[in-house]
Amino acid sequence: MGNLLIITVIALNQHLHTPMYFFLGSLSFLDLCYISVMVPKSMTDSLTNNRLISFSGCVTQVFLVVTFTAAELAFLTVVVYDHYIAICHPLHYKVTMNRGACAQLADGSWISSMMSCVLHTTNTFRLHFCRSNVISQLFCDIPQLLRISCSDAHANVIVMIAPVSLVDVVCFVLIIVSYIHIFSTVMRIPSEQSRYKAFSTCIPHLVVFCLFIGTVSFTYIRSRSMSSTSLDLMAAVLYCVVPPLMNPIIYSLRNKEIKKSLWNMIGRIFFSQEK
Repeated sequence: MGNLLIITVIALNQHLHTPMYFFLGSLSFLDLCYISVMVPKSMTDSLTNNRLISFSGCVTQVFLVVTFTAAELAFLTVVVYDHYIAICHPLHYKVTMNRGACAQLADGSWISSMMSCVLHTTNTFRLHFCRSNVISQLFCDIPQLLRISCSDAHANVIVMIAPVSLVDVVCFVLIIVSYIHIFSTVMRIPSEQSRYKAFSTCIPHLVVFCLFIGTVSFTYIRSRSMSSTSLDLMAAVLYCVVPPLMNPIIYSLRNKEIKKSLWNMIGRIFFSQEK
């Protein structure tokens, strides 16, 4: 609901059609799609006690989960870059983050995530599955599928670990370097209120990002000997549910312009109904 409200408010308010809110709206749309892939299905399974999923449904779920996981990581990095330009180079912000640059960053995030999901989905479902049809996870997850495969999965493990490790390291370094520059700039701000406002946005995002990248890395990079059903389920909740839940609270629902536009929209709806 929070993500849907943010998308609606940004779309309807012309004053919010700026680079920062473009990325926040894109992140909310991504989070809405991301959490819709697995949570509704898992809730339905629990309520109906029917835990079956078709093979084609499993392929679709893997495809979408990998797409949105990769896109989430990319957009979290892009949002930090936007913050870095806005705080550290405010006079160059409009030139650097023009419409073309925003479109390129968004398109690059989606294209790279699509390429990643095609690689991993194709690589996973070329295997034969004959050991079991039971997956100890809330959704079809690649590490769990590799465990029930009767084919040699060593090449799959390498293809899974190498790109994930490289992307995680690159995004982590970019975000940490950006935050070092952001924090050093914020500390030079004379106003204590402005420093508090900057830190209150940056620190929660850093925590959510570290939680997201840590649990994703734990799920996809660790060895099979470290496998545990309870740990797998906990990690899945942390990287699938927490970021879509926290991002609207961190970025948008605490933002004065978003809150003002939201209350104006609600006021217009109720006012028109009363008339």
